[in-house]
Amino acid sequence: MKFFLDTADIDEIRRASAWGILDGVTTNPSLVAKTGRRFDDVKAEILDLVKGPVSLEVTATDYDGMMTQARALAAEGEQVVVKIPLTQAGIQATATCTKEGIKTNVTLCFSANQALVAAKAGATYISPFVGRLDDIGNPGMEVVADILEVYKNFNFETQVLAASLRHPAHVLDAARLGAHVATMPIKVIEQLFKHPMTDIGLARFMADWQKVPE
Repeated sequence: MKFFLDTADIDEIRRASAWGILDGVTTNPSLVAKTGRRFDDVKAEILDLVKGPVSLEVTATDYDGMMTQARALAAEGEQVVVKIPLTQAGIQATATCTKEGIKTNVTLCFSANQALVAAKAGATYISPFVGRLDDIGNPGMEVVADILEVYKNFNFETQVLAASLRHPAHVLDAARLGAHVATMPIKVIEQLFKHPMTDIGLARFMADWQKVPE
């Protein structure tokens, strides 16, 4: 499973990159807005730091606008993946991007039927929003499982990118199901390292080490 950091915060990206387990970054307009910085400045810094896939989202909602933005974003670097919403215009844009060799991440997916449509359009990634589904009482991991089953049945190459992950259990569930990618905020990645028994064990080791003669 690949780990993507869901952020537009440069300091968070630097911190996670230093751990040696970060495979890519996903962003969206909301995350960029939180930085209070210009999108072009944030984008340039992220692409300079991250050599793996970087999802950058279009903000147009019509086909022509999406394609204009998608082509411009793709020209920024080989690692760019254009993030496109799962709408009719978005699927049309995804299909055109596929024909033009532009990598895509179809976002705001909430059902296996939507994921099927995205795969038919040749999406590089599909992003089911697990946490947001949980919020409305529809178990998000069941949708991820359905998508993986459908994709396996027809040998689709679209990778399942489990998104809107809220806690480590989400990451584990996605990994057990076989999701190709988990994208998560830095606090969730940090929680993956932690277990109270590790802290207790390390404290005991260090205490015992102080007793070893020099």
